[in-house]
Amino acid sequence: MAYLNVDGDRRIYYEHHAGDGRAIVLIHGWGASTRFWDTTLPSLLEAGHEVVLLDVRAAGQSDNDFAEVSVDTTASDVIALIEHTGLDKPVVNGWSAGGAIAAEVVIRLGDRASGLVLTCGATPRYSQAEGWPHGGTAEEVAGLVAGIRQDRAAGLRGIANAVCAPDAAVSPDLVEWMWHEFMKIGVKGDDLLVSIAEADVREGLGALGVPALLYGGRHDAFVAYDAAKAAADLIPDARFVGCEKSGHAPFYEEPELYREELLAFLQKVS
Repeated sequence: MAYLNVDGDRRIYYEHHAGDGRAIVLIHGWGASTRFWDTTLPSLLEAGHEVVLLDVRAAGQSDNDFAEVSVDTTASDVIALIEHTGLDKPVVNGWSAGGAIAAEVVIRLGDRASGLVLTCGATPRYSQAEGWPHGGTAEEVAGLVAGIRQDRAAGLRGIANAVCAPDAAVSPDLVEWMWHEFMKIGVKGDDLLVSIAEADVREGLGALGVPALLYGGRHDAFVAYDAAKAAADLIPDARFVGCEKSGHAPFYEEPELYREELLAFLQKVS
C-alpha cells in the first residue's frame, strides 16, 4: 500500500496504476473511498490510461486525525499527489463532494490539467446563494452533520440507502457495502461537508480553460439534476450527460453509459 505524507506525519492512501494513455485522477465522494471506483477502474486500465486514486483526509485508509479537513486542504493534497506521482496534465474526476475538490484542483492547476470531470459533483456551490437557487442551505448541512453525530450508524445508513435511485438495478449487497465503507469515515471528515456548503467556485468555473464533462442523475437526492446542468452552463467548454435512470452514482446505476462517456472524453483530450 502507498501513502503520501501531506500534513507533517499525517498520511493519505493512494494507488498509482501505470499506463501510456492520458492520466486521470479519481476523487471519491464524502465518506467513501477508492473502492467506489472499482467498477470504473478496470475499463480505464484496459484502455491504457494512467490512473491515480486516493482516499481523502479522514476517509478510507487515510489517517483520521488531521487538524483541518476542507475543500482547500484536500485540494492541496491532490495537487501534492499529482506532483509526487509525476502526472502530466491529468484529467481530474470528482464524484459528489469529490467534485468540489476536483473543481478546485483544476482551477488551481490551470493549463497543467487537461480536463475536469464532475460526476454528480457538489459544485460550484452546494448551498443556495444569490444567483444560485440550487441546493439547500448551510444551516441544513450543519443540521445533517449534527444528526450524523447523534447516531453515526443510522445516519450513514440513511445516506447509503439514498445514493442510488429507488428503481436502480443495484443489489442490496452493494448498498450494504456502501454503508460499511461510510462507517469508516473519521469524525473530522464531517468538516468537509461544512466546508463544501461554504465553497463557491462559480467565477473559477466560468473562466475554466480546459474542457469538462459533467454527469447529472435525474433522480439524484444529493445534487439536483438542474444544479448539475447549471454547473455545465457555467463552463465555456462543457458536455453535460443526463443519466435518466440514475440517482447519485451513475457509475453503478448506468455503468455502460458512464464508462462510454468517460472514455470518449479522455480520448478527446489526449
